[in-house]
Amino acid sequence: MRVQKIPTLQQTYTGFAAKLILEDGTVFDGIGFGYPSEIAGEVVFNTGMVGYTETLTDPSYRGQILCLTYPLVGNYGVPNADIKDEYGLPKFFESDRIQVKALVIHELSDIASHWSCTKTLDQWLYEEKIPGIYGIDTRELTKKLRVRGVMMGAVIVSEKPINDSQVKDVLSSAKYEGVNFMPEVSTDKPQEYGDKNSEPVVVIDTGVKYSIIRNIIRTGFRVVRLPWNATTEQVSSYNPKGVVISNGPGDPKVCTSTIKTASNLIKAEVPTLGICLGNQILALAGGADTYKLKFGHRGQNKPCVDKRSNQVYVTSQNHGYGIDPKTLSRAGFKVWFANADDDTVEGIEHKDKPVIAVQFHPEASPGPYDCMFVFDRFKEIISTGMKKTEEPSRRRASKAITHRRQAKKGGRKIAKR
Repeated sequence: MRVQKIPTLQQTYTGFAAKLILEDGTVFDGIGFGYPSEIAGEVVFNTGMVGYTETLTDPSYRGQILCLTYPLVGNYGVPNADIKDEYGLPKFFESDRIQVKALVIHELSDIASHWSCTKTLDQWLYEEKIPGIYGIDTRELTKKLRVRGVMMGAVIVSEKPINDSQVKDVLSSAKYEGVNFMPEVSTDKPQEYGDKNSEPVVVIDTGVKYSIIRNIIRTGFRVVRLPWNATTEQVSSYNPKGVVISNGPGDPKVCTSTIKTASNLIKAEVPTLGICLGNQILALAGGADTYKLKFGHRGQNKPCVDKRSNQVYVTSQNHGYGIDPKTLSRAGFKVWFANADDDTVEGIEHKDKPVIAVQFHPEASPGPYDCMFVFDRFKEIISTGMKKTEEPSRRRASKAITHRRQAKKGGRKIAKR
């Protein structure tokens, strides 16, 4: 019988001076870890308990300082980035690098121990030049963001003592609203994944997660990944069976090129799926409006109601903008999913064209796999059109359970609910 040795690693890049300051003047003193540096960004919080490797590499966090509300972080370390899945994609990460500008946590685990662990969280941050701060009251920070709304903030991690004026100087240059992060998160050239003999689905990359690509391949297609500003002609040149507009960071209204292409796809009745930012882009492309949420939805346990079946699903989410429901009808869309907590729009479907979109992350990673069926419905729309994709809620729930069981067999248990 083979016995696998579980590594136990000690934190190394910690013990620095550190401060976090918010735009309302609140200062949090803590202990720095990761890479000593000075950064500014939008401060947001995520309520997930696990899955920090997937979360930190999610391109939707570009430009943001992330606070994790779970009190102890880093205990299972960081796996090897060279490990690939059956499709050649990184198995435990959602992009090729850490996307957050800084990480804020309450307590950094002294040791990291897990069968897949090859380095500690502080070592990973140091290698990627990302500062972190721990030892602060993340509950107080989260309550402040919920009451006031997301704010700009600055983090300084230094080997020398820090005064508040240093942090304020960094904060003065902070900007998030109106910034186009697409050149930082999108591919700059076409890339292909999957079996070359399979029919293509084009992914317009506005910050796509690897798990989205993985699930499109799972449904039997090959993926052609194009830059965020790909034209309709460039998309059409691949003769795709369908198009997916991905997740991504920032205000959807700055993605003017993507919105224009999406508008043409709707008019041409090309089967299209939008995810997260892609959901908002499709709404704008149809003529609806979007707005910024007070503190957004970021976590792995957000309940959403399927308006067609009244079935509730637990979803993984990461977004700070939403669709104005009052403007949907003029765009030819109707609500598919609604958030059970605040009734915000969590999914839309076109009234008569093969276009659907969800605000949550059906691919999870991290999070529950309840909504994997969204990819299967997209495949059905490609094959048969919109009208034949109605499913009884019992069959849909059964599919969700099957997907969860399949995912547990093939994935890391620490990253799943």
